[in-house]
Amino acid sequence: MYRLILNRLGLGVLTLLAVSLLIFVCTEILPGDVASAVLGNQATPESLAIFRKELGLDIPSHLRYFNWLWGALHGDLGVAMTNKRVIIDELTPRLFNTLFLAGYAAAVAIPLSVGLGILAAINEGKLTDNTANVLTLITISVPEFFIAYLLIIPLVVSLGWFPSLSTVFPGISFAQRIHITTLPAFALTLLVAAHMLRMTRSSVLSVMSSAYIEMAFLKGASRSRVIARHALPNAAGPIITVIALNIAYLVVGVVVIEAVFVYPGIGQLMVDGVAKRDVPVIQACGLVFAVVFVMLNTLADILAIVVNPRLRHRR
Repeated sequence: MYRLILNRLGLGVLTLLAVSLLIFVCTEILPGDVASAVLGNQATPESLAIFRKELGLDIPSHLRYFNWLWGALHGDLGVAMTNKRVIIDELTPRLFNTLFLAGYAAAVAIPLSVGLGILAAINEGKLTDNTANVLTLITISVPEFFIAYLLIIPLVVSLGWFPSLSTVFPGISFAQRIHITTLPAFALTLLVAAHMLRMTRSSVLSVMSSAYIEMAFLKGASRSRVIARHALPNAAGPIITVIALNIAYLVVGVVVIEAVFVYPGIGQLMVDGVAKRDVPVIQACGLVFAVVFVMLNTLADILAIVVNPRLRHRR
């Protein structure tokens, strides 16, 4: 088991290195010249040369990558081109906002989806199960921005329960933050709860045909007891994996939701960086997203190994 855990950690580190190289290469091959895009068409050759030197564009690409990676490992993500601010100082409060929104959605989505998934498995083929399948399929098929606008129309325009713009600021109270972020958190909950509900149901039902499950039924145990005591612990691995993947999606996939509600998170910062062609900001946001996604996936792999009784004990 320890060998498998170390293997997963090593793969996580290698994945981060590969993703960091991919982020740098993708921003490097963007069409056009960064200096010309920032300074405009009226810039003189002298000013372009000076600006390229300030950005470090006068040195080879591989050296710039290693310098960027070395700085990122030491907490230095560079300086934004548009406002000359230190990126890490601008990124830290936005990272907190994104993690708060993702945590709020996860706190609602995880118990709701797992509970409903177990309920659907207990009532397989009945009205509860069929209704859950239809609703989750509809939710999965609808784009996230469309779900956000569907929530805005009745809850903001018609009823006025929530603000249309989820603008938070330093010093805001916890109650105000909860009220302001409820609508985007609800939109994210609808997106990830459907996946987790379907995976929980499928994982539980996949072990229902096992021999020990049939023996439990032969002993007279009820279906709900068999699922709770025998099927669910053995189906925990896939459920943990899909929960971790959806939590990672809550952090990484908030770009569209943050843009719709103008929420000051990393996703909105990345959208602004793309609009202004601020390459250091884009690279920093992409790297933060990659670190969070890989860490959560690695944690899911480790938890799936730990909860597996066949790996916890020596044969």
